[in-house]
Amino acid sequence: MKPPGAPPPSLPELVRVEDRMTFIYLEHSVVHRESNAITATDQRGTVHLPAASLGALLLGPGTKVSHHAMMLLAESGSTVVWVGEQGVRYYAHGRSLARSSRLLEAQARLVSNQSFRLGVAREMYAMRFPGEDTSGLTMQQLRGREGARVRRVYREESQRTGVPWTGRTYDVAYFEAGDPVNQALSAAHTSLYGVVHSVIVALGCSPGLGFVHTGHVRSFVYDVADLYKAELTIPVAFDIAHQGLTDVGGATRRAVRDLMYGGAFLSRCVRDIQHLLLPDQDADGIESSLSEDVVQLWDGTRRNVASGTSYESYEDVY
Repeated sequence: MKPPGAPPPSLPELVRVEDRMTFIYLEHSVVHRESNAITATDQRGTVHLPAASLGALLLGPGTKVSHHAMMLLAESGSTVVWVGEQGVRYYAHGRSLARSSRLLEAQARLVSNQSFRLGVAREMYAMRFPGEDTSGLTMQQLRGREGARVRRVYREESQRTGVPWTGRTYDVAYFEAGDPVNQALSAAHTSLYGVVHSVIVALGCSPGLGFVHTGHVRSFVYDVADLYKAELTIPVAFDIAHQGLTDVGGATRRAVRDLMYGGAFLSRCVRDIQHLLLPDQDADGIESSLSEDVVQLWDGTRRNVASGTSYESYEDVY
């Protein structure tokens, strides 16, 4: 019996990942399906979105999505991420945007080998220390250098904005206990974690397999987010604290949202993750491999063999 509705697009019809729209953010709308297009309806009317050319659909506050819409997005190789206002917080996600496990396997291989893991950690610190050689530093030395750098950033931002700085103090269970700048830092970092988390799951990587951070379900999220704090969220937090606002948390989240608006940060984050996990591969090659929909069998060595085949003896494989 033929299933109802329009047939899903075939693999050759799907747009390659690198040629897709990076993401579309929706809020206060109803998301449904019409043939092979996603529709978004709000008080202004209905727009049609080509599912096969959509990378990630970010669903913000006030959105409702139908079962048929989710089916089409899955068939089209798109991912859905439920986020906060303008994408600054991550809540949940559907399937990965990637059809290949290449990045995930690279992440698992690198984090499972002490030498490889140290190499990735050094590269993460090198991305924060432009022009400095981190190749011979231990983790203890890297942490010490990073601590000194962050303290310097705090002092410089305090001098720039005139906001007094006495140190990073906060209570996870009681947000209002901190002074305005510490409240703003907590809100800004939380927003950054949400965006980074969305990118990581869309790429098919594991949020829990970290290289510097470990033992937490979001270890890799914290690793990647630390690449950007000194440049993005720390200055924003001091700017908000300088304004003397009552709603520090809300104002900070909106400021981070505006900083992320346009998608440039998402693209940058994707490139950085790809560079860390597959440093010898060009971005176009990685994007192409992530869209491959091929299942293979592990052969017990460094090679794989085709799946969907009945192997009756060892000789059949070779």
